[in-house]
Parts: sequence; C-alpha cells; structure tokens
Amino acid sequence: MARASAMTRKSRPRGVADDDGFVIEQNNSNGGISFWERSDNQSVADRHGVSLVDYIHAMYGFLRQAKCRHVLMIGCGGGTLATMLRHADVKVTIADIDGRNFEIARTYFHMPDDVECHVADGRDFLRRDARRYDAIVLDAYADNVMPKHFLTHAFFELVKARLRPRNAMLLVNLMAAGDEDRSPDRVARLLKKTWSQARLLDSEGCVGRNVVAVAGAVRKLKRPKLAVRPCSSAEKIANEIKAMDFRPLRA
Repeated sequence: MARASAMTRKSRPRGVADDDGFVIEQNNSNGGISFWERSDNQSVADRHGVSLVDYIHAMYGFLRQAKCRHVLMIGCGGGTLATMLRHADVKVTIADIDGRNFEIARTYFHMPDDVECHVADGRDFLRRDARRYDAIVLDAYADNVMPKHFLTHAFFELVKARLRPRNAMLLVNLMAAGDEDRSPDRVARLLKKTWSQARLLDSEGCVGRNVVAVAGAVRKLKRPKLAVRPCSSAEKIANEIKAMDFRPLRA
C-alpha cells in the first residue's frame, strides 16, 4: 500500500466505484491508474501497469539484485510489483484475502494471467503451502493498518520456514508518520529474532512515508535504483528512490 497525502485524498477525481469503497481512477493526461480502497491508496501505475510508487521500485530492485526466481506476495493491491516481476520472467504467487483485488489487478493494471493467485489470508496460506520461495513480500493493509498477526515472532518463523535455506529474504512494506515514529524499528528488531540480518531502507525527513524492511540474505544488498522506467513521473520516482537509504535502527 502506498502512502497518500491529505491533498491527494481531497483532490482525487471521481472514478469507477462500488458500494464497498473500491475506486478505480484514470488520469486522462497521462493514462495513469489509481486504485483506492476507502482511504487506502492500494496502487498507482502507468498505462502499462508499471508502478508510480518509490517503494515498489525499491522492492523490485532488491528482488532483481538477489536474482529471485519465485516470489510470494502477501497482499495484492493492484499487482504492480507482480506485473513488473513477470515482465522480468520471475515467477510470482500471490495470496490475498479479497479475491476482488486479483480481478482489479488484471482488468486495470495489466497483471498477467499466469500470476498464480490464491484467495486466502497470508498466514493460512503459508501454513498449508509447503513450497519454498526465494523471497516473500509482505504488503497487506486494511484501513492503513497491517493485521497484527503478521507482525509477530510466530509469523516470521513461519515465513522463514517457507523460504529457501540459502540466499532468500523477506521484504516488508511499513508505514512511518515521521522521523520520531519508531514502529519500523520495532518491526526490524522483531525480525532480528528470526534472522541475523535485518535492515531498513528509509527516506528520513519525509512525513507519512513508506519504509522497506528486509531480512535474511540482505547484508550485500545495495541501494536500489530505478530499473524500470514508467511512462510518466520517471524522474520524480528516480529522485524519490535516491532519497532512500539504509539507516541504523533507532532505540
């Protein structure tokens, strides 16, 4: 889920909506698409389904650095990360509790049909799916909050059991209100109870931002760069990614 400023929420135009608060908007000037679920901005992409959000490109960069061949995503949104990975011949499996997200991802965000989709809670899916993945991406929010059962030591132990024993990693999209918000640091410390290596990629000084936590085989990861240029806002996104850097954990 991408953060959205109050100004964005006020100014967003009308789009295709349903009674449950799902809204699909198109920007007629550049063909971009946005997906809202009530107040949650689930995805923003260009007309080909390439994300217009910095942290999605950062995650994509990490997954490509690690040469991942099969990635599990917990949380679909508009499926932009899955679309980008499939275009790079990476196999993608997604678990999402709401199957409507898959329909939206395919209809409006060009998510390929060969992305394997499961309507399930991420924890329940991991309990019954014995496969091992090169990476697992956790990006599951409802009303701007990640379900509590995902942010537990027991869940991260389950994640580790579903990762390949070597050169595998977990990526988590976290939200930070500002520099004084210690919630990403608390999650990173919790990750370090399961993995010896856990790092935070952050944009210090920004208010209301996404923070990427990575754990597992992450010591050699380099700061990501814009690897897939969208049709619009490419320079803006490139500059936003440049502002992201690994930082020490705060007390």
